[in-house]
Amino acid sequence: MTQPTIPSPLPRIAFAAWSGSGKTTLLKGVIPALRARGLRPAMIKHAHHEFDVDKPGKDSFELRHSGADQMLVASGRRYALMVETPETDDGRVPDLDMLCARLDPRRSDLILVEGFKQWDLPKIEVHRPSVGKPPLYREVAGVIAVATDAPTLDFDGPLLPVNDPDAVAAFIIDYLNIHP
Repeated sequence: MTQPTIPSPLPRIAFAAWSGSGKTTLLKGVIPALRARGLRPAMIKHAHHEFDVDKPGKDSFELRHSGADQMLVASGRRYALMVETPETDDGRVPDLDMLCARLDPRRSDLILVEGFKQWDLPKIEVHRPSVGKPPLYREVAGVIAVATDAPTLDFDGPLLPVNDPDAVAAFIIDYLNIHP
């Protein structure tokens, strides 16, 4: 029996783009820029492929593969919870609301989401013409700004400098109206 999902009280904003556009690179700059402003961002990243953070031969891997649906590994420095989700092993995108609800809202001020472009939440598109793909904002709902190195785009909202994570962080703070 699954437990009901309690919605997360944390504001969230997604980064959406074609593969190779630099979402992760930008986020690696935005996260410390937010932290420098006194905010504690949480991060959820969608993987388009099967992945495993555990390694064969480790006790936790062996215990999980022996049938444990949830495996929590803990030390004095960190913990990791792995949850098997065979009921959703059909290629669908995981339930973002359920994932957000798993985060401890006492430890974060906002949730940054990489991927999940079909979910109904505000998105910053990362667009680089050099990738050779069209902008997503024409097809994907919820794009509120585009972080780009294009000199011009026919987008009606803010164009943010993709190589300036501080500017993107400032936009996020203003858009979500969160201040430390």
